[in-house]
Formats: sequence, C-alpha cells, structure tokens
Amino acid sequence: MGPLQGITVLEIAGIGPGPFCAMMLADMGAEVIRVDRAGQVMGGDPESPPADVLNRGRRSIGVDLKSPEGVETVLAMVEQADVLMEGFRPGVAERLGIGPDECRARNPRIVYGRMTGWGQEGPYAHAAGHDINYIALAGALEPIGRRGEAPVPPLNLVGDFGGGGMFLAFGIVCALLEAQRSGEGQVVDAAMVDGAAVLTTMFHAFRAMGVWHDERGTNMLDSGAPYYDVYETSDGQYVSVGSIEPQFYAELLRLSGLEGEEGLAHQNDRSQWPAMKEKVAAIFASRSRDQWCELMEHTDVCFAPVLSLAEAPRHPHNVERGTFVEQHGVVQPAPAPRFSRTRPEIQGPPAHAGQHTDEVLARFGFDAERIAALRDAGAVR
Repeated sequence: MGPLQGITVLEIAGIGPGPFCAMMLADMGAEVIRVDRAGQVMGGDPESPPADVLNRGRRSIGVDLKSPEGVETVLAMVEQADVLMEGFRPGVAERLGIGPDECRARNPRIVYGRMTGWGQEGPYAHAAGHDINYIALAGALEPIGRRGEAPVPPLNLVGDFGGGGMFLAFGIVCALLEAQRSGEGQVVDAAMVDGAAVLTTMFHAFRAMGVWHDERGTNMLDSGAPYYDVYETSDGQYVSVGSIEPQFYAELLRLSGLEGEEGLAHQNDRSQWPAMKEKVAAIFASRSRDQWCELMEHTDVCFAPVLSLAEAPRHPHNVERGTFVEQHGVVQPAPAPRFSRTRPEIQGPPAHAGQHTDEVLARFGFDAERIAALRDAGAVR
C-alpha cells in the first residue's frame, strides 16, 4: 500500500480540483470517503462503475447536508478522521454547520482542506469563476500563446489541477506532518489563483534577470525560439523539440540535415529566430512523424512525438514503465510518483453516489438501528 496508508480523509463531493486532490491522496494509500449529496444517489450496478476515473479509489456515502441529522452524521465521522476537504464558496461550509470551527470542536487534530478559485478572502472571493479566470488573474494565462495571437487556455491543467488540486494535496500532507508534532490540525486555504501564481515563479525571475520579454511568443519557452517548439510533419502529425543547450542544438542540426546551413549557427540571436524557424519548420515538414521518430528518438536532440490521448498509452516507453493502466474498461494514468518501498495503487473504481452508505457508517461505528433511523429521516441515502 502507498505511503498514506492509515490516513482517513472525508471528501465533501465537488468538481475538478477537489476530486483530483482526493484521487491523489487515495492513490497514495489514504482511505478517502466521498460524501455525496443524498439527492444524487440514484443507484447503479456496482459491477458497472462510472467512467469518471477522477473519482477512483474511494467509497461513497450519500448525505443530506441540509438536514441536521445529516450534518451530525458528518461531524460524527470527523471525530475519527484525519482530514476533511471541501470546495464550497467561502462561508458555505460554515452555513451548513461543517465549517472549521465545528469540525475542530469535534477533533482538534483535524486538517481542514479548502479548495477555492479566489481564496477565502479578497475582492473576488465570493464571485463565480473557472480555471481560465483564475490563471488569467494570476498572470499565468497571458504569456501562453504564439506571437501576434491571443493567449491559449492550456486546458484546465494550470488552475484546476496544477495550481489547485496538487497544491491542496501538498498542503494537506504538510499539515498532517505538522499535526504529528503539534497535536493540532489547521486549515489549508488552497486557492487556484495562488497556486497558478506560484507556478509562474521562474518567469518572474526571468523578467527580473532581463531575459524574458513581455511580448508573447518571443521567448525561449513560449514558441519564440526555433529550437523549442512543435513542428508539423509531412503526414499532418507533430513532433516536439527542446534543444536548449548548445550541444543539444548541435545534435538537432546534425540529425535534421541542417548542420552548416546559413543563418542557423547563432542559436540565441533573437533577431534571426523567425527566419530560423522557417528553415526548421520546412525540414520537419519534409518527412513523416514516424520517420523523424526513427531518426531522433532516444538521442540528445531532446525530441518526442506529440501523441494524442489515445496514442500515449501505447507508446513503448509508457508501456514499459506502466504509466497508464486499464481498469474496468477505462484506460487511465497510473498513480504517480513512485516509491521504492510503499507502492501506490488504484484502490478501486469510481463509486456510484451513495454506493457504500451503510458500509461506511458501520465502519465509523454506527449501529444498524441508528443507520435505519438516519435513512428514515432522509439524512442519508
């Protein structure tokens, strides 16, 4: 089992970064209980789990958090948990009666993880938003794109998952380590705008050093440089090149057949970059992606084919490492990172909402009579 074995997490069901954080904790061995809304419990065949693998690895209990008995049920579970995480707008958990104060009153050691876009305070705190908005305000969206074109949303990887769920997971584990020393839990305020801003740290350093231009698509890492970009091949596919270091750039020129070509010798002459890119683009357009792979894979060019979501699991490197797995008919990324001794693993498929209500309540010490009473009251389903 993974390194978080023995840690119990209550996940108040949400979307995007919260489930991603919970998935990461579950993959690392934590017991994660997903608290779904009672109204979303519609049944479902346990032999046919949902396809949303973002919810993999945890059991689900259906609870009505607008019911006093439902709130009391969650607080009773908090008494035995290590973590509670929620993704409501600021103030909602408090209004429901499951805020940090109520939870800490039941369990002073509880780590209370909060996932929001804007954070718990600030002028935007109570406004609606999505990944694209958070990374825009953080300064992470504006630099992404090509020269003369609009910024390109990088899916929702930078806000929801990189700047959100991963930062919440990191914060929760940090708080758990500190609680082992102090005996006290604390609130983890993970805001996607903060996390996305942290992801831009190197580029703030580059600006301070004078090596980053604010014009989009004119820098080394933003498609400005001829040696760090994606290029279309003759079959309409793409390859990626990242030949930053001089020796890698020399290898790019050698293997591509551009060695000695006029105008390519001065790698970092920015005034020549547009013309250099035209030559590099033309040479890559002369062969298919597979032909370039045969020539450049496993070399020091810093090269890789640009693979689709369907192709990536089939690439020999990913196959040998087990980077992807298939469970219940769904191909999905395997848990990461890897450990030498405590091996992370997917603990199970996604659950239908409320699939494990009775089982989970029994695990937390609720007897059959109490469970029946909660069901009759509509507090759980």
